[in-house]
Amino acid sequence: MAKLHTDLQKSIGQLVILGFDGTEMSRRLRSLLTRLQPGGVILFARNIVTPEQTYRLLKDCQSCVSTRLFTCVDLEGGRVDRFRNVLGRAPAPADVFRSGDRRLSRKHGRVLGEACRALGFNTDFAPVVDLVSEASREVMSSRAVSANPGEVIRYARDFLGGLRSAGVLGALKHFPGLGAANLDTHHALPSVKKPWKQLWEQDLAPYRALRREAPMVLVGHAAYPAVTRNRTPASLSKQWIHDVLQKKIGYRGLVVSDDLEMGAVLKAAPIERAAVAHIRAGGDLCLICRVEEHVVRCHEALTRACESDREFARRCRQSIERVLTFKQKSRELQRAAPAPNPAKIEKLMRRLWELGEQVRFANLTADGGGRRKPA
Repeated sequence: MAKLHTDLQKSIGQLVILGFDGTEMSRRLRSLLTRLQPGGVILFARNIVTPEQTYRLLKDCQSCVSTRLFTCVDLEGGRVDRFRNVLGRAPAPADVFRSGDRRLSRKHGRVLGEACRALGFNTDFAPVVDLVSEASREVMSSRAVSANPGEVIRYARDFLGGLRSAGVLGALKHFPGLGAANLDTHHALPSVKKPWKQLWEQDLAPYRALRREAPMVLVGHAAYPAVTRNRTPASLSKQWIHDVLQKKIGYRGLVVSDDLEMGAVLKAAPIERAAVAHIRAGGDLCLICRVEEHVVRCHEALTRACESDREFARRCRQSIERVLTFKQKSRELQRAAPAPNPAKIEKLMRRLWELGEQVRFANLTADGGGRRKPA
């Protein structure tokens, strides 16, 4: 087994975005971050108690890592709202879209972006661009906005523009589309049976239209047997990531896996094999959202695969270079946000409340005026 080049060995952590338990820096977490030097961290509601505590926790994470971190959160509004308990509720994407007011779609992204910046985050894994369908209605609920690809594109473009104006990176999800998936990927591996032509014209339309506007694309854990002739999740599929997203669509941004701890992907492969498969398929960042043992196993598996497989080592170098170059060029990562203060947080809470009221009023007016409700 070849000895790994020192620079590559030190940089493999750039391929990982990790989550953890706890609300403050611990000796164990500090040791993990210092050893692995990850590309980013992700926080959830379990990590977020107050704005000041959250900002301090992210700053402490950054102090352990020599390169700028992607400080990530899932903040869509509605069902997926990690800040609900500290800032108040944000409206759901479907409610914002139903208003029919594109200014509210952009404001939705802007205000959620301002919330991210205030707490120390630079990356929001949003918006969802999955299409509404009967198959996924119960699972996706108000996270998806429309069955019409053109309407989804308009909402996502406005939301991304709002995030960008607040200095926050966005990510389209869940490539290549969970609209026709009838199972929750947190627990099971859905099988989307749509043929290629329908996927290309419908589910893939947002990725084609926004390929130059989306900093990141997050790849989901569904299988598409009509396209791949197997049940490999898209997140582990070279056919989907390299051949379709990067070559056929021409996407040049960063490619992130959905959480590799989800039941859908673990049914296909142990987590360490899944991490290697995601990078081998053309992915750049492995998202591992909670368990320290899983993070360590994935990091070790990536390292071993580089040592034993020269082609995989080359693939890792490509993604590490892409991640580091992206970080160097990203104004969102270079711009440090000041610590939150009570006046700023109160203003932000008021902005969120006002946005919710504007969305409610717009929907009451639209419904009362007999306007069509989008599908």
